[in-house]
Amino acid sequence: MKANVGGIDRILRIAVGIVLTALAAMGIIGVWGWIGVVPFLTGLIGWCPAYPLLGMNTCPTNKQH
Repeated sequence: MKANVGGIDRILRIAVGIVLTALAAMGIIGVWGWIGVVPFLTGLIGWCPAYPLLGMNTCPTNKQH
């Protein structure tokens, strides 16, 4: 599993994940806010399972030629 999530992408994923999860935990946005766990985890590990399916890669060190 090679990294396919780059710097800014990772930061945004982690930030959005934290915000959504926190809002769900506080009961502000409801159960759907727990979906924030997904971008948070993909940002932490640096790999998104949807990117290979879509042919995407935002990681500059692993660009495919």
